[in-house]
Amino acid sequence: MRIIPVASGKGGVGKSLFSVNLSIALAEAGNRVLLADLDLGASNAHTVLGLRAVTKGIGCFFTDPNTTVDELITDTEYPNLRFLSGEGEIPGLANIRASQKNRLIRQLRKQNADYLILDLGAGTSSLTIDFFLLSSEGIIVTTPNLTAILNAYLFLKNAIFRILWQSFPRKSAGRTPLEEISSDPGALQKIYLPTLFDKLKEADPENFSRFHRLYSLFRPKLIMNMVENPKDNLKAQKIKVSCKQYLGLDLDHYGVIYRDHLQDIALASRLPIIRYKRDSLISQAIYRIAEKIEQTPPQSAADFELEPEIEENYLTADKEAETDFEFRSAEIGKMIHSGVLTNTDFLELIRQQQYELKSLRKENNLLRIKLANALKQGFKL
Repeated sequence: MRIIPVASGKGGVGKSLFSVNLSIALAEAGNRVLLADLDLGASNAHTVLGLRAVTKGIGCFFTDPNTTVDELITDTEYPNLRFLSGEGEIPGLANIRASQKNRLIRQLRKQNADYLILDLGAGTSSLTIDFFLLSSEGIIVTTPNLTAILNAYLFLKNAIFRILWQSFPRKSAGRTPLEEISSDPGALQKIYLPTLFDKLKEADPENFSRFHRLYSLFRPKLIMNMVENPKDNLKAQKIKVSCKQYLGLDLDHYGVIYRDHLQDIALASRLPIIRYKRDSLISQAIYRIAEKIEQTPPQSAADFELEPEIEENYLTADKEAETDFEFRSAEIGKMIHSGVLTNTDFLELIRQQQYELKSLRKENNLLRIKLANALKQGFKL
């Protein structure tokens, strides 16, 4: 079984739409496909699939220890495609314990399928990264939007640090500098990874050799979605250059998907675009990517498998939130200095962030008004 996690550093880039349509394309080619919605807390793959009501999902797996994944998988109307719902309406589902995560992973690995497609949550939470690292051939979906590109890059940097963390056992010589970095909210964001690699190789050559083997197998793929014109694809080259220069990572590019107004019509009709109109721009791009995946020789899952740790995840949510701004600022500075980002790109990024901030303020004000009205009507919190 080939495991293909699909992630994004930022929400709203079409990750779930891509995951669902890719799953259908692979199933149409005669492959047994299992699509698992692991966007815990904000799952919506069932909507893209056209399922109007989901009666059971992963929420049952976590709330009832006797429930197995096999009991929650359902057939779909698409031949060869089965589905595991994320059931995101259950409070706290996105904050599962490490033991629950490992139990889920064990059962997912035992599934009888040719492809296991994991539709992951947006962002760089350690839970999402752990799911992404179930395979060496995960897919990062982004858009030409500079904020989305930067977040995709940061996602990969956090994933690499996770591989480092699991490559050096507790009390090993290499673990000490990693613990110092993880205890300092801004250290990971500022560290130049090639320099860290050299330091770890000198301090702990045996465990560094293990990391190097795993890292050499780590070959994530990039999808540039919602492209408007051919020039947008140049931004994919920028993130590829950044990954090579600052992370020592060869990032493969699976292709681009052009924006198509038919997608909105298909979604409103509760139909995947690949079923709504097979010859649309998006559908044809999905079929090409599915064909590339089938033609790419699979790597042995056992070769890349990371050992789960009993301890909780290496980077807590509060640290992630605290360092997010510093992380972005440091990486933007590096990219401008190296020429990966131009001054024009930087100004565009600022405008985008100002727009996002303005939108958040409007949403916040609206919530305040709703809360005030609710209190006036006598509701108790």
